[in-house]
Amino acid sequence: MKIPIKINFLSRMRFGVAVLLGIFGMTAIAQEKPDLPFVDISGETGRHIVIAAGTEEVYQGHPTTLLLADNKTLFCVWSVNHGGPAGPMAVSHDAGITWTRMDDQLPAGFRNHKNCPSIYRMMDMTTGKIRLWVFSAQPKMPRIMSEDGGKTWTELPPLGFENVMTFSSVVRLSDGNYMGFYHRQEGEALVVLQTKTSDGGMTWSEPQVIAAVEGKKPCEPFVFRSPNQKELCCLMRENNHKGRSLMMFSKDEGKTWSIPADTPWGLTGDRHMGLYTPDGRLVIAFRDKAINSPTYNHFVAWVGTYDDIRKGKPGEYRIKLLHSFAGGDCGYPGMELLPD
Repeated sequence: MKIPIKINFLSRMRFGVAVLLGIFGMTAIAQEKPDLPFVDISGETGRHIVIAAGTEEVYQGHPTTLLLADNKTLFCVWSVNHGGPAGPMAVSHDAGITWTRMDDQLPAGFRNHKNCPSIYRMMDMTTGKIRLWVFSAQPKMPRIMSEDGGKTWTELPPLGFENVMTFSSVVRLSDGNYMGFYHRQEGEALVVLQTKTSDGGMTWSEPQVIAAVEGKKPCEPFVFRSPNQKELCCLMRENNHKGRSLMMFSKDEGKTWSIPADTPWGLTGDRHMGLYTPDGRLVIAFRDKAINSPTYNHFVAWVGTYDDIRKGKPGEYRIKLLHSFAGGDCGYPGMELLPD
C-alpha cells in the first residue's frame, strides 16, 4: 500500500532534524531484535519541505506544530541549537507547502526563553475564549499567548515550574479542561508530572509526579486517548537507552495511572508524537532508540493500532523518515493530519 506522507523539516546541514507530521542486563540487550518490518522513504526528497535550513554551526531543531481548525493554517516553533534559545516561529497558510517566518512579530522576551518550545490551542471553558500558547522550558516554563489566532502575541509571567522540558503533551479532558504533561530532574532521576488548567491555560494546578521508576529515567511523555475515548495512554522516552521505552494508562482522566511498563520493541525511542488515521490506525513518529534496530538513531514512524500498544504487540511496520549522519540527536516531531 502506498502511503502519502509529506515531510516538512528543519535541518542541520548534514542531516534532517525534524519531521512535521528495570535496566536491562547484557543478556536482555542481546536478545532484543526487530519484530516488525520497516519501509524506507528517507531518500525520497520530493516529500521534503525545508522550513529553516541549518549550517555546520547552527542547528535548527526540536520543533512542535499546531494545525488550526481551517486545516490550512499551520504554526511551527523550535529552538536554535540543542536545547538553545527559542525565538523562531513560522506559519503556513497552505497546510505546509510554503512557510513565512514571523520571529519579528513575537514578544522580544521570547528570544530569552530556552529549550524546546511547544505550541497548543486551548479553549477557556468559563469564557469560551480560544487561546494559542507557546511554552518553553527555561526559565521556569515561560510562555507567550495569542487570542487572535496567532496574529499577535503577548508574553505572560512564567508558570514557575522547575522542569527539564516544558509540556510535551497537553490533552483535553472529558470535562472540557486540559492537562499538561512534562518532566523534571529529581536528584539523579527523571520524573514525569501532570498539571491541570481550568481556565484555558491562564493558571495551572500544583504539578504532581505520575511516573518515577527506579533505575530508569522516564521523560518526554506523549499522552493520547484510546479510540473509545475512555482511556489515556502515556508513552515515555527512557533516557538511559538501555532497554525499551515506557508506557502507562489511566482510566479515570489522569487521577490514577498504571505502573509504567515496557512498550513494544518497535516503539522504543525519543520524543514520541502521533495521531490516528481515518482507518483508525496510529502513526507515531520519534527518533529510533530500539536496541539492535537497523534504523537506530534515525528518524522513524511506527504504524499500528491502539490494541497493539495496549497488549504489547509489535504493530504493523515502521517507516524510516529521515537519515541521520550525525548521531542520535536527529529529530523531534510535530505531527498533523491534513485534509487529503
